[in-house]
Amino acid sequence: MDADVLIVGAGPTGLALGVDLARRGVHALVLERAQALFPGSRGKGLQPRTMEVFDDLGVIDAIHAAGGTYPVGMVWRNGERVGEHHMFDPAEPSEDAPYNKPWMVPQWRTQEILAARLAELGGEVVLGREAAGLTQDAEGVTVRLADGGSLRGRYLVAADGGRSAVRRALGIGMTGETVDPGPTLVADVRITGLDRDNWHIFPPHDGGDFLAVCPLAGTEDFQLTARFPEGTDVDLAPDAIRKVLAARSHLPADALTEVRWASDFRPRAALADRFRAGRVFLAGDAAHVHSPAGGQGLNTSVQDAYNLGWKLGAVLTDGAPAALLDSYEEERRPVAAQMLDLSTGVHRGEVRRGDATRQLGLGYRDSPLTEETRAAVPEGALRAGDRAPDATVDGVRLFDAFRGPHWTLLALGTDAPAARVAQLVTGSAPAAYGTGLFLVRPDGYIGWAGATPDGLDAYLRRFGAAGWGS
Repeated sequence: MDADVLIVGAGPTGLALGVDLARRGVHALVLERAQALFPGSRGKGLQPRTMEVFDDLGVIDAIHAAGGTYPVGMVWRNGERVGEHHMFDPAEPSEDAPYNKPWMVPQWRTQEILAARLAELGGEVVLGREAAGLTQDAEGVTVRLADGGSLRGRYLVAADGGRSAVRRALGIGMTGETVDPGPTLVADVRITGLDRDNWHIFPPHDGGDFLAVCPLAGTEDFQLTARFPEGTDVDLAPDAIRKVLAARSHLPADALTEVRWASDFRPRAALADRFRAGRVFLAGDAAHVHSPAGGQGLNTSVQDAYNLGWKLGAVLTDGAPAALLDSYEEERRPVAAQMLDLSTGVHRGEVRRGDATRQLGLGYRDSPLTEETRAAVPEGALRAGDRAPDATVDGVRLFDAFRGPHWTLLALGTDAPAARVAQLVTGSAPAAYGTGLFLVRPDGYIGWAGATPDGLDAYLRRFGAAGWGS
């Protein structure tokens, strides 16, 4: 085998998965067909749940240093500022949710940070290697490369985008809809004459369409976004983009001094019919394609990787049964469908960018991996399957205790059982949890909850050695 896991695609999904596997001692090889990592800003918004994931993966300090908060929108008309537009509903940080609002980091910078973390952990990204086909058998997957070579791994993860070559090779269809028939231009540019304190919005006028210019935190660039009528062939040449700026704003064409990257797309929502075929898994845009509105695509994708990483690690290194991997599709496909509905609703102006877009309320209560053994749980109380919130228990911050590839058992306001887990936290019960026993999965969700330890040992045995201390 060339690797335990072959990952096709070095975007945020593939890199996050590579990081998670590398810290578990799983040999993963990330393949990228391009000669360099993606150079643009397209997925620039990191939601609070993704910030929690990045905290666990060891990159939160770099992410904080690289980005910033979203600026207030400023609406312009005829060269005059006519009002503010707040893109997101306000939210205050709390002990159980320390990351409370979206954090802006251009996608290319997020990828650089994840790639550096992967290298630090001994992982590898191989550029210029394009997957052209695959075969699989009972022992592994062989990827045929466009240059005539091949690579083999025990499992393969397709993280190669919305036009996934791996998904097509598997014959897995996608079901969806066009969210907006008009194409959208997105470009990273340098502009003079606009402040960097606002997201500048130029509404349609004289039969035209909208233009938005957002300063990209941590850079000198702006992201320019412009919608066009259905059927338009968007010209990505710098002079054409300058004409768009001049036609839709009060700025002259030469205010745009440089185009650093440009692309066009047609917003759509689509969901893969399956997320798994044998030893091959779909993750990120290969599994679900979102409108960029609301910032759900990249975030849902990173959380696909986070869900799959610990399960692959449990099977490959801890002796867990391979059937554990069935839960990836069972857990993630319903979440992806829910997030697709949300991002489409935001795009169409039907849903505000609020609590739902922060993704802190997502969970797996209906998962086959979830066991709630308490006979009665009060309405609104934390249950098995929910995200495990942050709290301080007798001086121990829970997010610090969770950080790492292990399981964590919380014995809150009750005695700790004899079961040995990699991390044990005991103490008084914080308000976010209440009294009880809570077994927190490696991805920060409560897998098992009980008033007594009855059934805990049996639950842990489902995951092989995963969760057991030395």
